[in-house]
Parts: sequence; structure tokens; C-alpha cells
Amino acid sequence: MPVLNGEIFVGGSKNSALPALASSLLFKEKPKFSNLPDIEDIKRMNELISPVEFGEKMDMEIAKRFRASILPVGLVLARYGAVSFPHPGGCVIGARPIDVFLSGWEAMGAKIKTPAKTEGGNLIYEAEAPEGLKGADYVFKTQSVTGTEGMIMTAVLANGDTVLRNCAMEPEIIYLVDFLNKNGARIAGAGTTTIHIEGRGGKLLTGASPFTAPPDRIEAGTFLILGALAAKELLIKNIFPEEAAALMGVLKEAGANITMEKNSAVVKKTKNIKGVNIKTKEYPGFATDLQAPFAVFATQAMGQSMIHETIFEGRLSYTQDLNLMGANISLMDSHRAMISGPTQLYGRKLESPDLRAGLAFMIAALIAHGESQIGNIYQIDRGHEKIDLRLKNIGANIQRI
Repeated sequence: MPVLNGEIFVGGSKNSALPALASSLLFKEKPKFSNLPDIEDIKRMNELISPVEFGEKMDMEIAKRFRASILPVGLVLARYGAVSFPHPGGCVIGARPIDVFLSGWEAMGAKIKTPAKTEGGNLIYEAEAPEGLKGADYVFKTQSVTGTEGMIMTAVLANGDTVLRNCAMEPEIIYLVDFLNKNGARIAGAGTTTIHIEGRGGKLLTGASPFTAPPDRIEAGTFLILGALAAKELLIKNIFPEEAAALMGVLKEAGANITMEKNSAVVKKTKNIKGVNIKTKEYPGFATDLQAPFAVFATQAMGQSMIHETIFEGRLSYTQDLNLMGANISLMDSHRAMISGPTQLYGRKLESPDLRAGLAFMIAALIAHGESQIGNIYQIDRGHEKIDLRLKNIGANIQRI
């Protein structure tokens, strides 16, 4: 197993950049963006919105490839009065319905054609609002980050004010709202469960203030986990400590050797880490996107660790592959897994099932005996810029083939 050492820089946040890019449709002229990660999902979003900016239809083939393709749909509906779109794709991590969007648009006066059409095996939805969308008082039945972002942006172009309740509170929502407010929107309450949006009646934003993507808090957390497992001394740069608080609490409880500074962290491989339990929750709780990397961490901990996934069903299926590598993980049901450790992992051929589990497989491969091959790396590239080269620069024995 290689010993990692040196510095690694956390890239721009995928989950902040995607809604900001989608919001381009709210502007007279496309705003400027910086620190966007060079990843597949960003490329797909740019491909998706570029023709729409010139009044053309969304590309169905692109839209069905990633989950965030749902973000600009409400903006197209609000701006042009009609939209057709497929059920969005992305990671296969259980049911990810779009009903929060459909019911939200209906609350704002849109008409959704039901049932959805089927074309080439794809569900195609159609929505109309020829007289424009109207402000509404809408309650999310469950907290949804993407739903909150999408409805905020849609409400900006509506006629009248909108109140959104039971909103998600993730930092990415605050970054989006700050960006929109700097460019003429009037939105209050981001970071709380109730958000007020003053509708602009179709009037577009100016685009004078650029958007700079913040550090990716999920990537930062993944590097903290990797360092605790395999680093002689790893300096992780470009971290917002407050956004890593839930993970840091768990890692500290396990005995991890981490020193957090203003915008960086130093982490060293920890001997005799202890098993701890986690329960994924909406922010500021333990992020579901760090659940799979944490499972790898737990395989090296002494004793038992319980993972309780509360956000998505089916997101623990990757544990079967970790067991094939030598882990001792028992699925109690579709939401809970018991991990007993420590266990020695051994290299295997694996297929990345989704973005986060794919990166977890990379961590597992780096601490395993022998060689591993990970296929379907498009899933990993969707969220992490040149991850193989960045890991190689800190001592990982890794090669893209």
C-alpha cells in the first residue's frame, strides 16, 4: 500500500457550480464564471443550456444523462411558457422522483400533461404556462436541495412573490442566492427552511456580478478520509472548516489525527481507529455523499460501525463489492449496514456504480493489497477533476487505461 504525502487542492464545488450555470437562463447575457471544476457534469450542463439561451429546445439525449438537468427546466418554462424534458439521469442510488418540481410548477399555475409520453424508452414530460407562472406559497413534502434550488430560480421570473417552506439548508443554496441577489434578484431566507422570492414578472437579471465556485465540501471530506487511512502527512488546501463539521466530529470520535486550520487541514494515517456510527442527514448533518467513503474508513476501524442511510434507498448496494475485497459488511436492510473491522482489503476488478461509490472504490483500492481495476470511470469523472493525476501527485500508484 502506498503512503501518501504532500499537498492536494480541493477543486470547485460541483453542487454549487451546476445550479449557478443553470441560472444563466435568468440573465440577459450569460454571466461570467470562475473556479468551475473541469468535470463531465459541468460540460453536460453547458451543452444543455447553450442552445436554450438562443430559444432552441433542450437536447433530450444530454438531459437524460445527469440528475442536474432538471435544474434549468423550470427556468425554460417560466421564460418561454412551455417545456419538454426527459426524466433526468445520473447516479443509480435509488428512487429520485421529480414530483417536487412538478407539484411546485403546478402550484405556480403550470399545466403538466399526464401521463408522461414514452419516446425511445424514455419518459418525456411536458409542461405549459402560456400566461406565465405566478407566485405561490409552496411546501416541500421532503427537503430537497435540487428542488429548493430549482424552485428558487423559477420563482425569480414569476409574476408575484413566492414563499417556499421546508427548504433544504445546504451551503450550495446560499451561494446560489447570494449570486442571484448580486445580480438584481430579491431573495431572503437562504440557509433556513423558509425562503421568500420577489418575482420579476419575466424581467431578466443583469449578469454584472460573476460567480466563483466555492471549495467542494464533499471532495474535501473525501480527502480527509483518505488521509486518515493512508497518509504520512497530507496537507489539504481550500477547505471551509464549518462545512466539514459533521464529518470532523465523526473522524475525531474515531481517533483520526487531523489538524484543521483556517482554510486547510493536515491529516495523518491513524493507527487503531475506533468504530463509530453515522446517520446521514440533510445539512448540517452527515452528508449522504460521504457515506460510501466513510464505509471504507470503517472497514479499517476496530469494532463495529453502523451506517444508517436516511436520504436515498439503494445507496448501500456498493457494499457487496467491498465485501468481495475482504470487508465484513452486513446489510441489515436497504438503509442500514453493519461494518466489522479491521479487515484487510484485496485488489479486485470493480465497476463504479455511481459517482460517490466510485471514488470510495478508489480509496479502497489504494489501501488494498494487490492491484485493482475500476471500470465505468465516467461516473467518477462526473464529479472530480483529473482525480487520477491529483492522487498520483501525492504518491498514489494509479494509472488511467
